[in-house]
Amino acid sequence: MDSQTVNKEEWTRKLMEGLKEVYDPEIPVDIVNLGLIYDLKISDEGDVYIKLGLTAPGCPVVDDLVYTVQEVVKETVPARNVDVDIDMETQWSPLKMSAEGREKFKKLYGYDIVEMWIQTYGLPEDQGKTVSEEQRTQ
Repeated sequence: MDSQTVNKEEWTRKLMEGLKEVYDPEIPVDIVNLGLIYDLKISDEGDVYIKLGLTAPGCPVVDDLVYTVQEVVKETVPARNVDVDIDMETQWSPLKMSAEGREKFKKLYGYDIVEMWIQTYGLPEDQGKTVSEEQRTQ
């Protein structure tokens, strides 16, 4: 495959759209809107690399999830190679969810998981400073 046939922007758009059909086994929201796509790289030669996060460490169906993601990539674009890597280091939290993912979750469960998370665990340090600064100016 030559570099003229790999339109990275188009492939990225198509892949992210296709990956919205892949659902997390524990939270019935797609992996894109859950914020589980930590990295997506497309080479000029048509190699696709995806780094996935997990909502829970030790997810028992991780192999199924990797297989499903690989199949979606193969069905969506003419990739030369597909490499799906699971990131076991970066802990997922609801703060990674998209606005659309939050809305889907609210409709399913009747509460905002992000608000609940912040009430329970607080904001990460870098975000917490801006909130406390905003509170002081009000």
